Amino acid sequence: MKKQWWMETVGYQIYPRSYKDTNGDGIGDLPGIIEKLDYIAQLGVNLIWICPFYKSPMDDNGYDVSDFYTVDGLFGTLDDAKELIKQAHDRGIRVILDLVMNQTSDEHPWFVESRSSKDNPKRDWYIWQDGKYDKTGNMIPPNNWASFFEGSCWNYDEHTNQYYMKIFSNKMPDLNWENPKLRMAMAEMSKWWLDLGVDGFRVDAIAHLAKDTTFKDSTMNVKPGHYAPDWRKFSNRDRLFDYLAEFHDEVLAHYDCVTVGEVGGGAQVEEAERYAGYRTKGFNMVFNFDHCWKNGAFEDEGRTKGKLTTDVIDLKTTLERWILGSESKVWMPQYWLNHDHPRVVSQYGDIGEYHRVSAQMLGAVLLTLPGTPFIYNGEEIGMTNVDYESVDEFRDVWVRNFVPSARKRISEEQILTHLRRASRDNARTPMQWDDSENAGFTTGIPHLKTVGNYKTINVKNQQMDENSVLSMYKRLTQLRLNSDLKDVLIYGKFRLIQKEHPDIFAYRRYVDTDEVVMIANFRDTKVMFDFEYKKYDCVCSNFENSGSDFLPYEFRILRAKGV
Repeated sequence: MKKQWWMETVGYQIYPRSYKDTNGDGIGDLPGIIEKLDYIAQLGVNLIWICPFYKSPMDDNGYDVSDFYTVDGLFGTLDDAKELIKQAHDRGIRVILDLVMNQTSDEHPWFVESRSSKDNPKRDWYIWQDGKYDKTGNMIPPNNWASFFEGSCWNYDEHTNQYYMKIFSNKMPDLNWENPKLRMAMAEMSKWWLDLGVDGFRVDAIAHLAKDTTFKDSTMNVKPGHYAPDWRKFSNRDRLFDYLAEFHDEVLAHYDCVTVGEVGGGAQVEEAERYAGYRTKGFNMVFNFDHCWKNGAFEDEGRTKGKLTTDVIDLKTTLERWILGSESKVWMPQYWLNHDHPRVVSQYGDIGEYHRVSAQMLGAVLLTLPGTPFIYNGEEIGMTNVDYESVDEFRDVWVRNFVPSARKRISEEQILTHLRRASRDNARTPMQWDDSENAGFTTGIPHLKTVGNYKTINVKNQQMDENSVLSMYKRLTQLRLNSDLKDVLIYGKFRLIQKEHPDIFAYRRYVDTDEVVMIANFRDTKVMFDFEYKKYDCVCSNFENSGSDFLPYEFRILRAKGV
């Protein structure tokens, strides 16, 4: 393994729509990110990932791109983007953008041409198929594949009497990566942004570029009238890796950049090496989702009462499987959440009495794991899930698709509870800067309702409090990047301690000359953990405690004595 600059970074993901609004329209913008660059630098991170700000009709918050070369007016101008890159670089902060490669908006000029006629030169830049006919003679989609956003992954287009593939919303047609001209157009666009100064990309939905081009029905058993969630029909397919190798040779090999792919659809550890192995023509890292739902929140739509409990054994063995499976083969990114997941302190921590210490504990775990950690904006102050009182307060396109079908099987109370636990809007609420109206995010009406606890959970309250969540994150980033523990925390090996302990997540990080032990209590009760504490010094903790009793959500970072 050759050491690279991106291995020695701590990333910070910014959802620009909700970060900082400077013009009062209720939507965050690029000048708002520029305004907060000093805050980001003080946090100690040295890499920012910014979600899409390309021109878009915003059916799915910018992941439906209508022009890759233009900044949407909601967020500012191309000059703002250039200034943001420059000012971030002046502070020693690298900038990566979301690269949306699987789909465009149906308003993109490519798709407008493609749908205009069956013989248009760009017709096969997208995926078109004839429909089928059911027993009563009605036209139905080409096959029974499901969409990630409910219903079929096909949408009928009257103009040419065919269906186009769209694994997300109807306004997000999938690109046809079998077309070499389309692949070259995407490569040229990527090089244009790299030439503009960005330092790489987080590559959205990369697992889905290759499809089963037989387009045969899935054999998965589903109820009559339902579509098959057989994600392997368009996820992690062999042909995908040919596309990635070509993209590497055409684009990535010519720049000192970093790429982080997002893989879903049931990707296995072994497949990570195909995406991002040290000897692979692909990306530098890949995100997976396997550790994000270890409390049952995503499957709980029928429940309304009772606290969700983290399966600590499953959580740590899942992380272990990926970490050990990647060791000496693939560099990993680490994260608790992104713009598509609930707030981690609501998932695995506590939003009541132990809010502060549980948020600190989760930060300590993230920043002591192997790989490159990514903090999601607001995580560093312990922002929580929404406290909305009505389904109508949610704005996510996934919610719009989910609610009508959910109302046929569960109550409104159950739907609301499920959305408070699992909706993507949980991570997309306005950043809580201070205790003024709208949490200091905007002087206008925010695009999404602010969480009600912003009066107490905000940046201003925490900046001068040495015991705050924010202060702990600053301490942890310094420990990882700028202390004499840097080598062991970044490059050290990882081994679990007491794997079967149901409440404690403990592990060793070690190199030849150094060893660090991380011990974290994931419960809101006192927990016993026997360990050889006398051989170690405590270098960081959220409690003044040295016994075998771990207080609720206590963590300790220990270092072997004599080092």
